[in-house]
Amino acid sequence: MAKRGGATPRTGLRKKVAAGLAAGALVTAMMSPGGALAQSSGLGTAGELVDQNVLRVCADPSNMPFTDKNGEGFENRLATLVAEKTGRKSVSYTWFPSIMGFVRRTLAAHRCDLIMGYAQGGDAVQSTNAYYRSVYVLVYPKGSDIAGADTIEDAKLAGKRIGVVESTPPTANMAANGLMRTAKVYPLAVDTRVTESMAERMLKDMKAGAIDAAILWGPMAGYYAKQMKADVALVPLVKEKSGQRMAYRITMGVRRTDQEWKRTLNKVIRENQDQINRILLDYNVPIIDEHDKPITQ
Repeated sequence: MAKRGGATPRTGLRKKVAAGLAAGALVTAMMSPGGALAQSSGLGTAGELVDQNVLRVCADPSNMPFTDKNGEGFENRLATLVAEKTGRKSVSYTWFPSIMGFVRRTLAAHRCDLIMGYAQGGDAVQSTNAYYRSVYVLVYPKGSDIAGADTIEDAKLAGKRIGVVESTPPTANMAANGLMRTAKVYPLAVDTRVTESMAERMLKDMKAGAIDAAILWGPMAGYYAKQMKADVALVPLVKEKSGQRMAYRITMGVRRTDQEWKRTLNKVIRENQDQINRILLDYNVPIIDEHDKPITQ
């Protein structure tokens, strides 16, 4: 089953640009909304169908660094934090790959109560306040003649073989600057249960000399650069003057009916932002504030 890989946020996903964010989560078994409602653990605050004892999360089983079945992703760790802060006894997952129909077959079907990573502005769910803001990054080997470039329109990128995931926001800016003619385009839909993520593949191709640089969603680039001990520079693309924006706010997604649940989560985010940031930084996620300045602690 194909899923969005290398593009995010979590992960892909869940709105027009979500294909470019890949911060995803989705599940395999189908259940009718009526059947799922009947099996809900009980009414939450204000009559909302949110489980009060277990944090029920919709997640992709193989989408690092966001989530995986072994609980190793940063969204897994964040879910544990949310459970603790909301008095839940445990976390349970509804697993579904990051493909079309994710929200409809998980959150909307009441099989779970929360999507951990959702790009702000999507219309399929109700978003909480953003708990981090990240950005696409330009990745190149240290010592490269690309050093110093900090925008897609920089002349140093002209004629370079730049890796990019198809249909993600950077492709539009690259096309406007004539960079797609020499680009290496990687597929958006891959099944990372059986193949490596596009971020990992790009870094391997860069090491082998198949590409000169890459433009990747920051959380994926940062994580795989750290995991692979890649000797690369990661430059946040926060200085683009035109075209698609490169920075996005990432939220948690809940059902539109669950207003009190949304307020509860907003309180958790507000009161635990420092701890959330530390978890993200553990995974080498490039996080930026509203003024595009890096958050480092």
